[in-house]
Amino acid sequence: MNKKLSNKLRAAVIGVGYLGHFHAQKIQSNPDVDLVGVVDVDSARAIEIATEVNTQAFTDYHDVLPLVDLVSIVVPTQYHFAVARDCFNAGCHVLLEKPVTQTVAEAEELIRLAESKGLIFQVGHLERFNPAVMALKGVLKNPQFIESHRLAPFKTRGTDVSVVLDLMIHDIDILLSMVAHPVKMINSVGVPVLSEEVDIANARLQFENGCVANVTASRASRETLRKMRIFQQDAYISIDFQSRKIAIYRKKKGLNIIPGLPNISIEERTFEQGDPLKDEIDAFVTAVCEGSPPVVSGEDGKCALEIAIQISGKLWHEVTE
Repeated sequence: MNKKLSNKLRAAVIGVGYLGHFHAQKIQSNPDVDLVGVVDVDSARAIEIATEVNTQAFTDYHDVLPLVDLVSIVVPTQYHFAVARDCFNAGCHVLLEKPVTQTVAEAEELIRLAESKGLIFQVGHLERFNPAVMALKGVLKNPQFIESHRLAPFKTRGTDVSVVLDLMIHDIDILLSMVAHPVKMINSVGVPVLSEEVDIANARLQFENGCVANVTASRASRETLRKMRIFQQDAYISIDFQSRKIAIYRKKKGLNIIPGLPNISIEERTFEQGDPLKDEIDAFVTAVCEGSPPVVSGEDGKCALEIAIQISGKLWHEVTE
């Protein structure tokens, strides 16, 4: 049930580290929301961010739950389940950063809890709000082969998990949203390079409809690269997430300009910078206000986690054998 007592929804951000700081900024800027407080176990950090966004600072999230309608949870993955469970039990709608939880069983329990209480449960797979991804609606028609590369320089943040749960899970979620069929087979390999976890990984996913996806993720690269290529019967689609560009190549009907060579049309689209995090949070607020399904549901988050865990299990097998 919604605890709304005024025209504005009351919100809190739980965890205001690097990413949580941005969550607080975006929620504070939403005209339909009153940011009641920010929470962090580091009291100095909580006070710093609370002062910046003109709200209250808390060190224990339990203290803020009776005061709010919705929360954005941006704590380390190991705490996702316990914090989200407490928020649902307090009657709060939840936006939970990815990966949704550490285990599939935990994700399933959170989904059941949210449904039983009639609460919105959205998972923070940010790339769903990338303008290039959103522009694919109406273009995708039964993809047959997808190739994805997500490479980034090494950062200490996120190294508590493998690169699969840190970076590849973004593309796993996108793939599952593109191919509306279960994954039939997974082959994968990966190695640790700069941390104790796997830093470079490649996975080959075969879906039940025959579509194959080849996915590579690295956090030990010199340069940032985020690209995806999609092949389907009527088109080849190239996406550059970093530069927000899409190129669509289609075989044109009629006579070929050069005998023996197909006549290809090229459509190129470029998108403005945009603000995917703001769009993600605004979509969450809209879902709460309207009682509509979230763009990325708890079930979506669970499915991406399930595939990521299967890939990670095979990675460790390959590394240790």
